[in-house]
Amino acid sequence: MAKTIITEGKTTNEAIEKGLKELNVSRDAVEIKVLENEDKRSFFSILAPRIVKVELTLKDVKREHKINKEVKMIPKKEIILSGDEQQKAKENLEKFLKDFIEKLPENTTYTVETAEDYIHVNIMNEKLGYLIGYRGETLYSLQNILTAIAGKGVENKVRVILDIEGYKAKREKTLEELAEKVAKTVIRTRKNIKLEPMQAYERKIIHSTLQKNDKVETISIGEEPNRRIVISLKK
Repeated sequence: MAKTIITEGKTTNEAIEKGLKELNVSRDAVEIKVLENEDKRSFFSILAPRIVKVELTLKDVKREHKINKEVKMIPKKEIILSGDEQQKAKENLEKFLKDFIEKLPENTTYTVETAEDYIHVNIMNEKLGYLIGYRGETLYSLQNILTAIAGKGVENKVRVILDIEGYKAKREKTLEELAEKVAKTVIRTRKNIKLEPMQAYERKIIHSTLQKNDKVETISIGEEPNRRIVISLKK
């Protein structure tokens, strides 16, 4: 049976935070129900201490694990771009990038390479850290913009993969090392470890790295953009 607790606070957020601390979990690991809202107060209770009660119930991790396994079993249909579609997408991107590069530091260059299932864009200049952002957040936002631009006038969905100054290769190595390190900690302590929220691309690296590890398993829990990985011992 799922664990449920009731906590109190002067505000809804305070009550929720108390519950999360007591359960030692993050917000996306529980279902929250407000039992008494601070806004629903009568005239006669105006002088009484303000108390909000919330009910926190731990989500069924096993059920989420089952759902994730079922989703993984459904093969994704690969979208293949025709030669004309690849050319159109490339022209869209180059038209945008030509003007965009002029606003970046001097000596910035870019390449656009086409393939049947994606378009790869690489922007190069060691002074472009601000275009990468914290843990690649800005880079992924720019990648979404380029995806929308590339798809103009193209019937099939265009997938754009953006890299800036080799960031993704460096990040991939960092995540692989993190996965191995955390797996060793899980094996040693026999306790689950929940990683911080990551992009889908980064979660895939963690899953792939530990896929062949016969002692631990990985599942993704939560909703975007706070979806994260839990690494635990295999049952």
